[in-house]
Amino acid sequence: MIHMTFLFSFRLCQGISQEKALFYPSMANEEDDPIIQEIDVFLARSLLEKLYLFQYPIRPASMTYDDVTHLSAKIKPKQQKVELEMAIDTLNPNYCRSKGEQIALNVDGTCTDETSTYSSKLMDKQTFCSSQAASNVSRYAAAVYKKGELHLTPLHGILQLRPSFTYLDKADAKHREREAANEGGDSSQDEAEDDVKQITVRFSRPETEQARQRRVQSYEFLQKRQAEEHWVHLHYYGLKDSRSEHERQYLFSQGHGLAENTELIKSPSEYLMMLMPPNVEEENEKPMAPSNVLSMAQLRTLPLADQIKILMKNVKVMPFANLLGLLGSGTDPTAVLRCVQQVALLVQGNWVVKSDVLYPKDTSSPHSGVPAEVLCRGRDFVMWKFTQDRWVVRKEVAAVTKLCPEDVKDFLEHMSVARINKGWEFMLPYDEDFVKKHPDIVQRQQMLWMGIQAKLEKVYNLLKEHLTPKKQEAQSAHPLLVSGEQRVNMAKAKVKQNFGQLEKELQRQKAEMKSNESSARPDVANIRIKEEPVSLEEPMDTSAHEGLNNGLVNGLHPAQGPLDPVNGHLPGGCIDRVAQELKAFVSSTFKKQFVLTLSELKRLFNLHLASLPPGHTLFSGISDKMLQDMVLDTGCKQILVPFPPQTAASPDELKVYALWEAGDTYDQHRQVLLEIFSKNYRVRRNVIQSQLSQECGEDLNKQEVDRVLKDCCVSYGGMWYLKGTVQS
Repeated sequence: MIHMTFLFSFRLCQGISQEKALFYPSMANEEDDPIIQEIDVFLARSLLEKLYLFQYPIRPASMTYDDVTHLSAKIKPKQQKVELEMAIDTLNPNYCRSKGEQIALNVDGTCTDETSTYSSKLMDKQTFCSSQAASNVSRYAAAVYKKGELHLTPLHGILQLRPSFTYLDKADAKHREREAANEGGDSSQDEAEDDVKQITVRFSRPETEQARQRRVQSYEFLQKRQAEEHWVHLHYYGLKDSRSEHERQYLFSQGHGLAENTELIKSPSEYLMMLMPPNVEEENEKPMAPSNVLSMAQLRTLPLADQIKILMKNVKVMPFANLLGLLGSGTDPTAVLRCVQQVALLVQGNWVVKSDVLYPKDTSSPHSGVPAEVLCRGRDFVMWKFTQDRWVVRKEVAAVTKLCPEDVKDFLEHMSVARINKGWEFMLPYDEDFVKKHPDIVQRQQMLWMGIQAKLEKVYNLLKEHLTPKKQEAQSAHPLLVSGEQRVNMAKAKVKQNFGQLEKELQRQKAEMKSNESSARPDVANIRIKEEPVSLEEPMDTSAHEGLNNGLVNGLHPAQGPLDPVNGHLPGGCIDRVAQELKAFVSSTFKKQFVLTLSELKRLFNLHLASLPPGHTLFSGISDKMLQDMVLDTGCKQILVPFPPQTAASPDELKVYALWEAGDTYDQHRQVLLEIFSKNYRVRRNVIQSQLSQECGEDLNKQEVDRVLKDCCVSYGGMWYLKGTVQS
């Protein structure tokens, strides 16, 4: 998807003529009404074809839809049709229990099995079906206002949800079956068999074109086509869920923080050239070039965004320095950075063209006929693997993506080179210069890769071995036997390349030697010895990585941070600052979530790191043990949930931590609830409510129980689980 950003501006004026000044600027000038504020408007396109507006039926003002339990949801994207199943509060005093039991009896009868609509013998849920509220939604958008900026996202559809009464049809069908059974039972058993009738076989004539068109446009045919589209099951996340907060960030424009759109700003000479382009003489003598081939002179007549798109589509992998060289002198690097992010992704410091640029929508593979959407997912998986390692194995890619060998070979040839008995190596070396100069771009690309990784995990069901980079032996790019002359030449080339940096380092060392001449102690300030960590646990993904990328995993070099360990340990003041920052993060996170698994906590910590500026104290490296110790120090406790023996959860998902004391009136209730889940993996609501009433010594109302359950639990299939422990 190509992300585009458009910048507009609103001006608010002082006095009673603010609306007039907004829509009638000439009247504002006449009244001499000064401008008091300007609001920039950005158009975000990350959710262009994914954002829907649901209009629910009217509910009491005190009830929000975050309080309603969503049991299931499914959608047909082509028809823009949605079905939601919500729980009904059967404990509400306004709920008629006898009527609910009668409806459940009419629908399911006396027997209960897997096909029953209401397994609890009570109408405890209701289904809502959608209909399109407007055929043309291009005039509508969702707006988010933040820090003086208004971000608009166009809506893909507006759906009105209305109650569905299909259960009444099922009750009528049951009634008709019972009547037919009664009539069949009254009939005599001695009736003679039906007379044998003669059957005439006829062959249908060939269908004409007019008859076929009438059949295609008929109501029955359209209904059959709609029924053929399969339902796509969805999962509902609450307003305060971490996944909702992550997806909400896509409502903001991705590239608005870099610089103003220079394409909308033209000099007088350029503007005049656009109004009156020079006459181009026809050159009939030159042979006609293919339609997909452009010369560099023709290329530079196009807008900057089109130039970059054409170059990246043809070259596919390119360092940023080479891209600037092809665009010509005088090109603004900031504008190039903004445009290249729309058509390419950062892999090992180099830019690789996006998959949807190579495989547009409604196209297919020339080898296997696979649609473009499947090809884009497979190529994104290959690109993501190269962000983790320098080497990729072709058989592993084919086993995960399930694509034909020709398609997989095309993906690998776009960005890598085959090595005999080794695999496929990324074709360009790691670009450290770009990573050091543009840490903000690197962090933004890391956030995009985290979102792509989450989608790939759901689509391909990636295992832990796929997510963890393989530790390979360091493979030298030089021969084992190197002559002395070759070593001298290599050293001279390296000195010429880093002459400026070496000169500064030499001057710094001379200055330090002069300042320490009076001291008898040896100068050990520049001597740094790396030691292995004392803890047996491996550091988290947030720490510096070691591998074939010289300690770089598509991100910042650890030497950029201000905290550089000396002899494997941080200075005392640095340790205190890191502990304070980590404690503040853990405390604020658990006050929002109350219950978290170690896996979810690490994911939230990675998102927190991505939002921090370069060189922050938390980039010094936080291990799993440090994070768990800090969780226990902030007043949290580990809940030993008795998971079932056949669970497929990882060890980090089995570690559950909960905030034991939050300082509010619900501390005792939450503690009782957590003790319940330390004995059972899943619990019914009536058991929780009775246990709370017994332990707290009072009859709790529904609102208090819902508040406690909402803080710590989620509902799935009529049962309640601690957050993060549901294994679907």
